[in-house]
Amino acid sequence: MTDLIILAMLLDRPKHGYRLKQDAGKLLGQGALHNNLVYPLLRRFTADGWVTKKTVPGDRGQNRQQYALTELGRRTLLNRLSAFTEQDARSWDAFHIRVGFFELLPAEVRGRILSLREEFLHSREGRFATLENALNLGLYGAEVVTFMREQIASELSWIRGLRRLNFPEQRQES
Repeated sequence: MTDLIILAMLLDRPKHGYRLKQDAGKLLGQGALHNNLVYPLLRRFTADGWVTKKTVPGDRGQNRQQYALTELGRRTLLNRLSAFTEQDARSWDAFHIRVGFFELLPAEVRGRILSLREEFLHSREGRFATLENALNLGLYGAEVVTFMREQIASELSWIRGLRRLNFPEQRQES
């Protein structure tokens, strides 16, 4: 997922590696990403033709590397964001990263992503319901299952809201 975030951070304008480390880290809810994560990705992106790298003067007279997304990189990012599988639907990170970039994706792709996540959540809810009915979970086990089912219900409600944003014409019909 980090590779998608790094590529997406270059959508609006070229950036220095240091800025990418900082911004991607913030987006992922942590401090700056480690050099050993960011720079190998940037080298790979450059080798694949997704990103260009040029040397530019820094603020204090030093040279800095600036990275920019190419048209091929933009297409690759959009294709990778659009390629959402049933396996991806099981991943909290894979789903939420896609939703974060929904504005880049066509409505039908957004709808497919929402449907796959909904299917997974309904399946998971069914498994928790079966577990709750089949086993004596004890006081705390039952609390965990109740909490998980509430989280699923909350996410399904959020997805319904995303659908209304995605297909505004359905708002008038409801």
